[in-house]
Amino acid sequence: MGIVKISEELHEEIRLASQVMSRSINSQAEFWLKMGRLAEQNPDKPFAQLIQIELEQVKKKQYESSDN
Repeated sequence: MGIVKISEELHEEIRLASQVMSRSINSQAEFWLKMGRLAEQNPDKPFAQLIQIELEQVKKKQYESSDN
């Protein structure tokens, strides 16, 4: 785990969003980072489709781990 320096303004936005989404500040920042990366990798896909892709990957990992 590393340290990422961000502006106070962005930290405040993350803090507020984390309260609305019932996530920790770190979890909210990680979510935004992950979704930003996915959006850059898939510029033709809407946000809802990116969420669906992530959900399918989580389900696949759970299925694979239950087979072991």
